[in-house]
Amino acid sequence: MINPLRSEAEAFRFVLGSLAYFAAIAVAAVINRWLGVAVFVVLTSALVVWWLRARRAEQPRRETVPHRGAADERRILVVANETVRGEALRTVIGERAAGYRSDVLVVVPALNARLRHWTSDEDGARAAAEERMRALLAELGRSGVAARGEVGDSDPLQALEDGVRKFGPDEIIISTHPEGRSHWLESGVVTRARERFAVPITHVVVDLEAERRQTR
Repeated sequence: MINPLRSEAEAFRFVLGSLAYFAAIAVAAVINRWLGVAVFVVLTSALVVWWLRARRAEQPRRETVPHRGAADERRILVVANETVRGEALRTVIGERAAGYRSDVLVVVPALNARLRHWTSDEDGARAAAEERMRALLAELGRSGVAARGEVGDSDPLQALEDGVRKFGPDEIIISTHPEGRSHWLESGVVTRARERFAVPITHVVVDLEAERRQTR
C-alpha cells in the first residue's frame, strides 16, 4: 500500500490535499446539499482510481535468480524455523536433492519475542535457531544429504532475501506450521515469496504435533 508520509514533503502535500478535499465538499454542501454529495462521490472515486493505479505501479517485478553453481549442480535454499524438526521437511529436501550434485543451504530465522527484539536481546533467539539448524543438518547428513546452514534475520522474508542474494538458489523450500497455527502463513510469507522470486518455490507444511503422535 502506498504510504503518503514517506517524507516531510509528501506529508505536507498529503495534508494540503486532505484539506482541499474536505474544503471542496464543505463548500459544495453549503451551496446545495446534493451538490455536496455529488462532489464527494466524484472526488472519492478519483482518489480510489488513483490509489488502484498507484498500487499496481508499486507491485515489485518478479526477480530472476541467476544460477551460481556448476552446470550439473542444483542449489536448494531452505527457510524454516521450528518446523526444521519435522520429518516431512527432511523428506522433501531429500527428494529434491536426489539425483543431483546438490548444494543445500538451510536458513533459520532467529525469531524473537517483540519486547526482546526492541531491546536488542536476540542472543537467546539466535542460539535456539542455531540449535534447531544443527539438528536438521545432522539428520540430513545421516540420510546422505550434505547441507550447510546459517541463522538468518528475524523477519523470514528478509532472511529469505538475504539467502537468495548470497546463495543464488535454483529452488526454494519454505516450511511452515499448518494453516491456523502458522504466523508465516497469516502474514503471507509464502505468497509474497512467490510473487517476488522467479524460481520454483515448494511450500512444505509440517505438523509437529501429528508427527509426535505417530512416533508415540
